[in-house]
Formats: sequence, structure tokens, C-alpha cells
Amino acid sequence: MNLHEYQAKELLAKYGIGIPAGHAALSVEEAIEGAKKLPGPLYVVKAQIHAGGRGKGKFKELGPDGKGGVRLSKSIDEVETNAKEMLGNTLVTVQTGEAGKQVNRLYVTDGVDIAEEYYLSLLVDRASGRVAMIVSTEGGMDIEEVAHSTPEKITTITIDPAQGFMPHHGRAVAFALKLEGDLNKQAAKLAKQLYTAFMDLDCEMLEINPLVETKDGQLLVLDTKMSVDGNALYRHADVEAMRDETEEDPMEVEASKYDLAYIKLDGNIGCMVNGAGLAMATMDIIKLNGAFPANFLDVGGGANKEKVTAAFKIILSDPAVEGILVNIFGGIMKCDVIADGIVAAAKDVNLSVPLVVRLEGTNVEKGKEILENSGLPIVSANDLGDAAQKIVAEVKKVA
Repeated sequence: MNLHEYQAKELLAKYGIGIPAGHAALSVEEAIEGAKKLPGPLYVVKAQIHAGGRGKGKFKELGPDGKGGVRLSKSIDEVETNAKEMLGNTLVTVQTGEAGKQVNRLYVTDGVDIAEEYYLSLLVDRASGRVAMIVSTEGGMDIEEVAHSTPEKITTITIDPAQGFMPHHGRAVAFALKLEGDLNKQAAKLAKQLYTAFMDLDCEMLEINPLVETKDGQLLVLDTKMSVDGNALYRHADVEAMRDETEEDPMEVEASKYDLAYIKLDGNIGCMVNGAGLAMATMDIIKLNGAFPANFLDVGGGANKEKVTAAFKIILSDPAVEGILVNIFGGIMKCDVIADGIVAAAKDVNLSVPLVVRLEGTNVEKGKEILENSGLPIVSANDLGDAAQKIVAEVKKVA
């Protein structure tokens, strides 16, 4: 689950991490009131969307020369003007794609007198099974270019979770940032605080960009992105309450209500499969046969009729779907339960696209019998290869 900048900073502040004062706003009036609570005279108005590159982004409604999603304001009047231009409009960044994202929230912060900018992030390094701290002296909006053109300016420090954060990790971070004296001590302390927050909150990624050194010699987190492991949210009711469903795909939100693993893709063939590995194989074989999957959807090993019906409706709610391939291996899940769900959903939504079903495993004959007696134009397949060929052929036939 992704968090907005202001939400991530709220959580980090609980660990004693230095952040500039700021206030979230859902309206222009709230942005103005938030600015009045800050010392000023410089304010920063930030669009809150789940995407990076906001500073260099452009608002669709303001044309190609429109200002970005992070703006300096030298007065309360400028805060008001910027808030009016941002709220409700669509911000396009390198990470949103051409569609962009509508800005529904703002974050008004106090201006900071910056001396230097640095980069610091933590993520799970799956190759080593450790937490990796990525550190660079080249913080700011062009960190991606730094990684591409001058990778030697980026240092990676791995931390064994069984051992935990040790003093030498903090010293390594400070050394990589080339900090001395009190700033060296601050950097080592900050690294430990960030690691503690990362582990406590079950983060998948925590990025500080930029981490700034102020002209009075303090390290502050100027901007941050945080992503929390969705499977661990049952341990963090306060974090789960921060979920902003307006930033997520509506179909993915609906799928989460039924504990379905669903991700929308760009193809035209909907997939419903039980098991992540089988789902990946299904998508691969669709592409091998010259088509593209419209989604990843794993109904899980213990799905019931209600869950299968919900999954089917979610697939069909995507207007890009021109055909559906159901690929079920019945182990824990019985094929007749899947068949009942497919028939119920197809009748409920007035199925209007080709449907190919491959069933195998527990109660497979019962399942096939249910499908055959449904009165629906369902095409049965013998195996996965046969299923992929048939759904691609059916879609081409309709087209």
C-alpha cells in the first residue's frame, strides 16, 4: 500500500526524524489555513498523488507550459493561487503516464533554506534477502539520471535483518554522504531511525529524496515516498486507515474487498486463475499465442462461489476485455465450485464475450457437467495450450 508524502512524514515524525512543518489540505480554504499556521514567509505547495516526478510534472489543464506539482509560494495569496490551479486538475509526470492523476489533496509546508541535497532510501533486496540502504550525494529530481549515467555516485549498504542495524551501518551512510562533524553524527542517527521505522512499519520501500542539509546545519527529510507491505496491514490499523482509494484502480479496490489478487494490465483477454504461478504461466501462454492478458487475477486456493462470482464480474467490468480464459487446477478448490461461480456470474452480467474454460483436478467431471448444462456458449479446453489457442481464436473470430 502506497502512502502520500504527508502521511509518510507523519509516521516518520513519531521516530524523532526531522521534517519541515506542514499541513495537509483537501480544499483551497484548508491550504490557506494551513499556510497561516506556518512561520513563512516562504511556503511550498505540493500536489499529493501516488507518483514521483511531481516537481517536473505538468497539469493537463494548464497546457505544456503549466507549472508543476511542487511550487514555491512567497505569500498566502500565492498559496491560494497555486492551490486553485492544482486541486481537481490532472498532473502528468514521468511515472503517471499520459493519463496523469487527478490531484485531490495538497500538502503545504514551511520553506527550507537548503545548503545541500542528498538521496537516501531503504528497500527489500530480494537477491540478498536483506534490507538495502541506497545512498548518494546527488539528491534531487534527477536521481534516476544519476543512477543511469554515474552509478559510481551511488552506494549500497545491506543490513542483515537477523543482526539488525549496527553502528558501522550508520558510519557507512555518513561516509557515503561525505559528511563530517555534527552532520556526520546526525546522518548516522537518522539512518538508524529510518531503519527502525522501515522494520516497525513493515515497509517495502522508503525513499528520502531529497534529504537536505539546511544552512544552519540540520538534516531534514524534505520529501519522502513510503510503501507498506499489504500483507502486513493487519498489524497496522493506523496505517491501513490512511489508504486513499481514489489513488487506486477501482477494479483493484473492488478485488481487495474479496481478498482477490488482481492487477489490471493493458491487454484484451481477461484471466481468472487459482495460484500465482499458474496465473503467470497463463499470461505467458496467451502472449505466446499472439494476444495480451488484460489482467492478473488469482482467486486463491480456497475461493468459494461468492469469490469466484466477484472475480468474474471484476474481469467483465473492464471494457478492454474481448474474451476470458478461466484456468483452474482444482486441489483445495473444487472444480464444481468454480463452475457454479462461472455460471452464476455469466448469467448475472449477461456474458457478451467469448469464454474458454480449462478445468483440471478435484471434481473436474462435475465441473464440466455444470458448464455443459448451463446453456451458455462456454468453450471447453483440454489443457492450457489448447485453452490459449481457443481463446485467441475466439477473440479474433469476433473481431
